[in-house]
Amino acid sequence: MKVIEPMKVVLFCGGYGMRMRGGSDDIVPKPMQLVGPRPLLWHVMRYYAHYGHKEFVLCLGYGAEHIKNFFLSYQESASNDFVIRNGEVELLSSDISDWTITFVDTGVESAIGERLRRVREHLDGDEYFLANYADVLTDAPLDTMIDRFHASGAAASMMVVPPQSSFHCVDVSPTGEVKDIVPVAQMPLWENGGYFVLSQEIFDLLPPGGDLVADACGTLAGQGRLFGYQHLGFWKPADTFKERAELDDAYRNGTRPWMVWDRP
Repeated sequence: MKVIEPMKVVLFCGGYGMRMRGGSDDIVPKPMQLVGPRPLLWHVMRYYAHYGHKEFVLCLGYGAEHIKNFFLSYQESASNDFVIRNGEVELLSSDISDWTITFVDTGVESAIGERLRRVREHLDGDEYFLANYADVLTDAPLDTMIDRFHASGAAASMMVVPPQSSFHCVDVSPTGEVKDIVPVAQMPLWENGGYFVLSQEIFDLLPPGGDLVADACGTLAGQGRLFGYQHLGFWKPADTFKERAELDDAYRNGTRPWMVWDRP
């Protein structure tokens, strides 16, 4: 396995996240919804930092002030042990002291592809970079994911996971006769898992206002140049209020497979 060089991480955290809202008065953007004492965004960033990728570019839009204020007033003591000595706080460890975070306004209504286009200059021309929706947690081995992408020779990679739906697919004839009932999770299908490894070539395939998956990745797939890293381990989206609550409950119960940085 080749040595994985640190890459910049682009995080899309500017959408409205309407399905996540706890009510009409809930104005906190989806990436800032809490899992334990920290927001979803922090958990995603901590995952990448664990693998040595500590330069982040945040694509801001709706609720940008919540994200900015969180980091401007960051409290290390919320997730790190510390000692108070002579009235001074001495941290025993730190989360973000060695992180570099670039905050970029990419528009409230922008599609994912357009957000990516608007932060291109902040990638400093790096040949490869990482990207994420900032609302999905996983225990996937990132080094392996990146290594297999490079070995594939593809221009881009996305992590794919089995369908998460609890519904059933029904095979029915035109006359209404049901032929078969199969759980969606057992179908030979894969979903976009939201973890991307991308090359600069992706920008050549993104039209103004375009979409990362439908436009750029779709084109590469048609050319046989999109690699899918198949992950069968833990993967959990937080696209709805219910899903975020389930992650929060798991955190409080001590079931935290996505927190790879806490493993021995």
